Amino acid sequence: MIDDLNQKMTNAVGHLEKEFNTIRTSRANPSMLDNIFAEAYGSKTPLNQLGNISTPDPSTITIQVWDTSLLKSIESSILDSGLGINPQIDGQIIRLPIPKLSEERRGELTKLAAKYAENSKVVIRNLRRDFLDLQKNLKKNSELSEDDLQKITNDVQKLTDLSVEKIDEILKNKKEDILKV
Repeated sequence: MIDDLNQKMTNAVGHLEKEFNTIRTSRANPSMLDNIFAEAYGSKTPLNQLGNISTPDPSTITIQVWDTSLLKSIESSILDSGLGINPQIDGQIIRLPIPKLSEERRGELTKLAAKYAENSKVVIRNLRRDFLDLQKNLKKNSELSEDDLQKITNDVQKLTDLSVEKIDEILKNKKEDILKV
């Protein structure tokens, strides 16, 4: 059962890493567009399903759109995304020049990263609490001894501490990446 808890905590850390990939730094990264959906064919569709996304250089993302009738929809979804990028349409290619981040914007992004990290820590602590509550119920029903409960509690706390340390390390690296000029 502890392996299952460990897997859930690992998934929470993995989810944080995916969220961090969507936070813009001063380098172009196609995953910045992962949370952007454009209106296409009557539904919201991820940009990566509407064209090829690439980074020809460290400061540009290009989207080669397969259906040119979707250019305006993709452009408006990028403008509305809050990334602070102004798309430039060139035939069937949309160029996204990644501007250098201002000091103020860097501060906002580090706060956002810290918020994401704190949310992940809350998820980890909730997983720990739920698991330990289940174990305490087993002890209450005489299905688990006091010694076993204590050992499980210690093991779960070690797992929790390791997960929180990973989150802190990932946050530290992301903040360095954001603050790098």
